[in-house]
Amino acid sequence: MGMYASGKDSVAAYLQQKGFDHYSLSDEIREEARRRKIKLTRENLIDLANHLREKYGPSILAERVAAKLHANPGRDYVVTSIRNPEELKWLQKEQQFVLVAVDADVRQRFEWLRKRSREEDPKTFKELLQKEKLEQSSDPNKQQLHKVIKKAKIIIKNDGTMQDLHNKVEKLLTDLHKEYYKRPSWDDYFLGIMKAVAERGTCDRGRTAAIIVKQKRILTTGYAGSPIGLPHCDEVGHQMKTVTHEDGRITKHCLRTTHAEVNAIAQAARYGIAIDGSTLYCKMTPCQSCVKMIINSGIQRVVCQLRYHGDAETAEMLKTAGIAYEVLDKNFEKYSNQ
Repeated sequence: MGMYASGKDSVAAYLQQKGFDHYSLSDEIREEARRRKIKLTRENLIDLANHLREKYGPSILAERVAAKLHANPGRDYVVTSIRNPEELKWLQKEQQFVLVAVDADVRQRFEWLRKRSREEDPKTFKELLQKEKLEQSSDPNKQQLHKVIKKAKIIIKNDGTMQDLHNKVEKLLTDLHKEYYKRPSWDDYFLGIMKAVAERGTCDRGRTAAIIVKQKRILTTGYAGSPIGLPHCDEVGHQMKTVTHEDGRITKHCLRTTHAEVNAIAQAARYGIAIDGSTLYCKMTPCQSCVKMIINSGIQRVVCQLRYHGDAETAEMLKTAGIAYEVLDKNFEKYSNQ
């Protein structure tokens, strides 16, 4: 975060190159403006943002961004355009959130504005000062950038070349890693491996995986894919079936692939690996069919990253069978044509 042309967007772009996901509260306003067919000028965006805060609460833009963060857990991210203290409070709920401000001399910032020459940028130094006053309202439902900046834990002084700025960002990342690094638990460790296995999945509705572990050793892995020798969804498309439930719910399922849990158990059977008393790690709550195999295979613990939309009876089955069951993120896995 920072004032006009301070270099905050350059920092965000550099972090994106390093694998960070970039979320902008301003992008939330732009999306809303497009839906409402409002011209994308800075003044219009400020007015729209103020209107959204007044109608839905001052943290509304941060709430929308936070929902996107939760939909993609475990990623590094950078969030820009935080302009209200309530937005900051909402985002500070996120794990290891650190507020960083990028600062530069106002005269230098004006020179950078002139060089980049965007249509909506201030054309005179006086206009720059006037526009920045719009972001320093005393109304709690409007932009209060000055109050947010004062709460920054770290300030990067942008007073050199672009390479100098990148070097400062690298030092910041090193310092934060030392401060916040936490050795992963065994569950986090195995779930991280599960995510890598999921990349091999061949059904893009939900590239899922499962790994079976005993005494902290991986026994087998499995991912969602068609039986050996049969065509995959990624090659020929999905084989969709619609199911109408007794309570009136209608769900859609792809039947072309074998689920990841079944594939992991099948690998154990094929190679004579005993999995009795083991733990199964998977991306989302197993379906009923997979749970039946889990119970009969002797697996004693199931750890899931997310919930599955059709898991209403799964937990009860596992409980009745005496199998320990944990879901780390209570959000549901979302995918197309669900």
